[in-house]
Amino acid sequence: MRLMEPLGIAPDVVELKTLTRWAEVPIQHRYTDYSNTLGEANHFTECPFPYQPAINRKIALWTGDISVLQVDAVVNSTNETMDDNSPTCQRIFTRAGPALSAEIDDEIKECRTGEIRISQAHNLPARYIIHTVGPIYNVKYQTAAQSTLHCCYRNVLQKARELGLRSVALPVINSVRRNYPPDAGAHIALRTVRRFLEQYMDSITCVVFVLEPCDLGIYQVLLPLYFPRSLEEQENACWQLPSDIGGADGEPLLPDRQIRIIDNPQHALHGDETIELSSQLDTSLSLGEHAFTQMQGDLDRQRLLGERPLIDPLADIMLKQMQQKERYERLLRRAKTEDLTEVSGIGCLYQSGVDRQGRPVVVFIGKWFPASEINLDKALLYLIQLLDPIVKGDYVIAYFHTLTATNNYPSFRWLREVYNVLPYKYKKHLKHFYIIHPTFWTKMMTWWFTTFMAPAIKQKVHNLHGVEYLYEIMAPDQLEIPAYITEYDMTINGIRYYQPDRSPQSST
Repeated sequence: MRLMEPLGIAPDVVELKTLTRWAEVPIQHRYTDYSNTLGEANHFTECPFPYQPAINRKIALWTGDISVLQVDAVVNSTNETMDDNSPTCQRIFTRAGPALSAEIDDEIKECRTGEIRISQAHNLPARYIIHTVGPIYNVKYQTAAQSTLHCCYRNVLQKARELGLRSVALPVINSVRRNYPPDAGAHIALRTVRRFLEQYMDSITCVVFVLEPCDLGIYQVLLPLYFPRSLEEQENACWQLPSDIGGADGEPLLPDRQIRIIDNPQHALHGDETIELSSQLDTSLSLGEHAFTQMQGDLDRQRLLGERPLIDPLADIMLKQMQQKERYERLLRRAKTEDLTEVSGIGCLYQSGVDRQGRPVVVFIGKWFPASEINLDKALLYLIQLLDPIVKGDYVIAYFHTLTATNNYPSFRWLREVYNVLPYKYKKHLKHFYIIHPTFWTKMMTWWFTTFMAPAIKQKVHNLHGVEYLYEIMAPDQLEIPAYITEYDMTINGIRYYQPDRSPQSST
């Protein structure tokens, strides 16, 4: 079996016909006879994944460079903003050339967890690249992570089938950098591919598992369980397969007993994002009232009475992701077409230069924000219009609380809806949120909001008691603020109050 090229040799193109198929790999292991074990019964009386030589001939292993494989599609396991720096991503982008980055920046932009995006392969010997984002693993939300990983593999194969692509180079989508256990991820990958090939054997000629050396041993041990090469391996798999072998498509099956109240299931995907939109944002989707966010019925009683739960938590998570994405895209289209001069003319939100690391600084003037009078729907549209091109990279927000009054404070409900409707990139690329001239009330409300509603940005919020503390972060000529802020600053701090040894972080 051809697994790895000799060190120092990087072939230009590796043709599919040169790869040894799994059916041709010699069986080297000797198996234990479990049939006479006292006090035990077969784990499975019939093997869930029976010996099928035709399927085994469609599987190959490869531990070389994925970018040199001459296949119809290579799969790129990336992150939400599609700028992951994993070795696999680096190989794909390096060989594909700058045209791939340009296509992503101009047309694709981002990819949600569990979803896929298609791009041209450019300089790769493949025809297409299928991009996908694996889940963040959290034991507390293990089922959601497993289900999302299954969706990644299944969506990749389904898209290949839809496009008529016959061969796919498939890397390990689950990542230890996202805390996913490698062996658990391998079980899901193998059984998902197996079930897909059972259903659509004629549409795929070869699935190449592209592995790093650290994953090769895991797959060599687990492959015989899902793709037995003999009746002996099939019998052995009955004893060694885990009890959870998934459903008809290899998807994880939900246990009978589940968490009674499911609060913020999106933590399993992006740490803190939730979906709760109200009619105040002009939408027909009332996600905050969806059954998934409410208390579920007694599952034990449902089971005894032969009833089925009314909702599928995984389906609900995926539905909410799709609805949130569609909602934001509709808002973005509105922001680009509607007349927002009544909001932009206020001048309370604008970009003011860059900080000392070249990151755009967005300024928000609290005193100029007429929360009790302004159309908050249009305020959100203007926020999206301004920030959407900025949040493709890192950015900083400076909020001036100077001399704000009660009528300047938007409701927490509106703030929560704004936070929830903004995509993940807004939270990820926000590097610092500075609050200048905070009050005791501001500090308390900020603590409450970032603790219970927006924990992902909690460590990014810093309170600064004077304008000059911002000059450590950005040059004075990059900061444009109203004169009343500077005058107030001098009144409370004096003309010369700056302490060079004090940093924004120490003032929080």
